Formats: sequence, structure tokens, C-alpha cells
Amino acid sequence: MVALSMFLAGCGSSPEAGEEPSVGSLEALWRAPGDDVAFIAGTSDYGPGRVRLTFLVVDDQGQVITRPTARVWVARALEAKPFAETTARAEPIGVENKEHDADSDEIFVTHLELERPGKYWVLAEPVGGPKIQAIGNVVVAKKAAAPAVGDRAVASDTPTLESTGGDLEALTTQSPPDRELLRTSIADALAAKTPFVVTCATPAYCQTRTCGPVVDIVSEVRRRSESGGVRFIHVEIYEGNDPAKGTNRWVNEWKLPSEPWTFLVGADGRIKERFEGIFSVRELDEAVRRHLL
Repeated sequence: MVALSMFLAGCGSSPEAGEEPSVGSLEALWRAPGDDVAFIAGTSDYGPGRVRLTFLVVDDQGQVITRPTARVWVARALEAKPFAETTARAEPIGVENKEHDADSDEIFVTHLELERPGKYWVLAEPVGGPKIQAIGNVVVAKKAAAPAVGDRAVASDTPTLESTGGDLEALTTQSPPDRELLRTSIADALAAKTPFVVTCATPAYCQTRTCGPVVDIVSEVRRRSESGGVRFIHVEIYEGNDPAKGTNRWVNEWKLPSEPWTFLVGADGRIKERFEGIFSVRELDEAVRRHLL
């Protein structure tokens, strides 16, 4: 469930006729027969290493193309030969039997190994049906803005039911609220050396319209992991839950460049996995089982 307005990483049309692309280049693949459509990325904060890329493929009528998989090629320039080819998987967004106001029920997800900073070109071709292709960019910085896998989690003293006297309106804009996400602060989980999942999201005021589904997904995975000793924490984005007041100090302490963000933190206090933007129940559930249980 990802709104088209939430993120725009670039879309394009094929080069002008008469410009011959080099054989085997990414441009040559792009020039192959088939409709050129828009590539709209859902992630943007990348550092060198393993990159989780999410994206939509959208036709010229504004319709999201949903197919089970898409072929993905990566090159350092349009005229360069792709150095990697992989598959993106369509992941369902949201929780079963719960509706959200957004434009797509699925988003493509893939993982890339991008070891050097710089701009990379990505070509996506959904598999099945009429041939279409979409091209976009991934810009890898020297270091990601948000905390990376392996970094120590910031010991933010985030608010809880106890610290606010049970004031749910001060704690969350989720409706209905999951009280189990509001019992533990990040600082307390770190002090207890307990593995935890923390999601920084604001269902009511999310600029990307994915925070509601994200918090509901976290709640669903929490229920699936209740016997595993993993804590789950929800932190809102804005000071006093008022967008006019700007981001709160906990978001600023974590230096989050956007929202929503979700982090998996081990008993050693280090980040084991991170999710920018939206993800599926399957993705989070698998990550919790792999890293925290």
C-alpha cells in the first residue's frame, strides 16, 4: 500500500532514435522492444554494502504494475554493461483484513551489493504479461544518514505508558493503539540487554502514507513472536504529535532523514537489520526470527 506521491526516484523514456547504444549495455537492454514506464523508488538512504531497494513500476496511465517478480539489472552508467542481475519480489503491503488508504497492495523488493559510493542505474522488467521496463537510480553515499547495520543503537529515553501515566494520545496516533508497543523505552530495552524491534512512524501524520501499515505490521509480527522474548517499541515522529512542531528529539537523536524507519536491535545493543519505508509481514517476521530469536 504505497502512495505514488510518497517517493519519486525518477522515470524516463528511451533515448532518441539514431543514438546507438553499445552492445550489451544497460541502455541496449532499455532500448529493447517494450513499453518504457516509470520507476518510483521507496528507499533512498544507502551506504556502501548490502542495499535493500524497494520500488513501484507505474505505467503512463498512472497504474501500478503488479506481477510476482521482476528482473533487475544494475550498471554504473547507462552506456556500461550491467555488473549484476537479480530478481525483485513483489511483497504484499499491510496486514490481512485491514485496509489502508494507499494506491498499491504490493511493492517490489530486491537486495543489491553496492560496495562503492556513487550513482548506479537500475533497470527493472516485471516478469509475465506484456513486456515493460522501467529505469531509475540508486545513489550510494559514503555513509548512510540513518544508523546502519552493525552500529550501536542510540539509548533514547522514549516515552512509555508508565512515563506518561497511561496517556495514549501522547504516545501514539495508531488507531486502535497496540498498548504492547508502548510499554518499553529504547533505553530500557538496551539496559536490559533484551533484543527489540523499534519502529519510528506516525500513522496519523505520515508524509508517505505508509506509517499506518508499518505500525500494524509491527503489531502483527509482535503477536507472532510473543513467546520469543523480543520487545517491540513504537515511537512517534513529531513533537507532541503535532507536525507543525517538527520532529521530536528521539527521531533527531537517531538522525532519521525520513519516515518511517524500523530497526532490529540485538541483545548486544547493535543494529542487526533496518527497514526504510514500507515492508511486508513476511520480511519483518523472517528478519526477527533470523536475527533476534
